[in-house]
Amino acid sequence: MPQSRAKKARKSLAERAAAHGLDVAEVGPIDSERFLQFVWCIAGRPAVYSEDWQRERPMVIWLDNYSVHKSDRVRDERPALERAGITLHYLPSYCPELSKIEPIWHAMKHHEMKERSHTELVALKRAIEEALRKKAAALLLTHRKTVQLLAQAA
Repeated sequence: MPQSRAKKARKSLAERAAAHGLDVAEVGPIDSERFLQFVWCIAGRPAVYSEDWQRERPMVIWLDNYSVHKSDRVRDERPALERAGITLHYLPSYCPELSKIEPIWHAMKHHEMKERSHTELVALKRAIEEALRKKAAALLLTHRKTVQLLAQAA
């Protein structure tokens, strides 16, 4: 008999995470809600906060034109973000050369990650995290040296 063309039941997020050795929070679609949770998290907003919560210092986030970044949900949240001291700016379309992260990703991909093909998602995640750790350490070392040089010159 021919194989059934009936749709198979989708695996749950927990099943997909387990299949790749990841946590449930690390799998699934990146939607507007997940993006906004990330923005509030990096902004430092606590889990319990008052309506007038604000950052101590303003924060500016530059974004590409990914549909999630420009969704109605994000557009509706912008006034609350701005009241909290968080401003979203968008890069022009098709201008990766204006994105400051592109050279960092390029260097990581071509110099920090010796192996870029992985059979398991968890191995790719580990490789990216290790490359990010190396890059962060190098940037921090450069910053410290610059501060020392400036202090000596003063």
